[in-house]
Amino acid sequence: MLGDDAELTTAVRAAQDGDETAFRAVYRSVHPRLLGYVRTLVGDADAEDVASEAWLQIARDLDRFSGDADRFRGWAARIARNRALDHIRMRGRRPAIGGDETELTGRAAESDTAGEAIEALSTDHALSLIARLPQDQAEAVVLRVVVGLDAKSAAETLGKRAGAVRTAAHRGLKRLAELLGDDPESAGVLDALPPQREPRPRAVSSATVTHTRTRTQKDM
Repeated sequence: MLGDDAELTTAVRAAQDGDETAFRAVYRSVHPRLLGYVRTLVGDADAEDVASEAWLQIARDLDRFSGDADRFRGWAARIARNRALDHIRMRGRRPAIGGDETELTGRAAESDTAGEAIEALSTDHALSLIARLPQDQAEAVVLRVVVGLDAKSAAETLGKRAGAVRTAAHRGLKRLAELLGDDPESAGVLDALPPQREPRPRAVSSATVTHTRTRTQKDM
């Protein structure tokens, strides 16, 4: 997995130049948390299929993207959300969500420690409670805290004002704290979640170029 925003930005731009290895690196970096976001919308059973549809569109439209790592995460989340909402409209309702959410913590690496594994389990428990929040709060919390978007990018993804997203995330986290407080075994679970990302100055936008060929899920 890519270690920081600079590496992800570089990989995205290389992928726009047709570098398939770079695109796979982008996929491995972004997919776990993006899949978690999709699961808060459509549930476990359909999340993989919806995420796959989102990545096919991301690959197809990558030439049109311009920006850095932060913008890419927001752009990818917006595509995933649109595919999820299309799926919900066809099915008719938002599902109850439960089960394994370990993808949200990222893929295990050889350097992972026992402490990181314990932290991942705590995060998993907190994320399973997010599905119990109202949808606006659940989406705001996942986009800001799990996917790592700043308030502006999350607002663009949801089609709302940044202030409304901040408020929904605050209310969602407050409710999560209440839910966790009812469970004595849950102490410190919210501490396992990463802090909300605040806006930073944007890097110079990347130029777009033509892909050498269309990517598929197999390429990732």
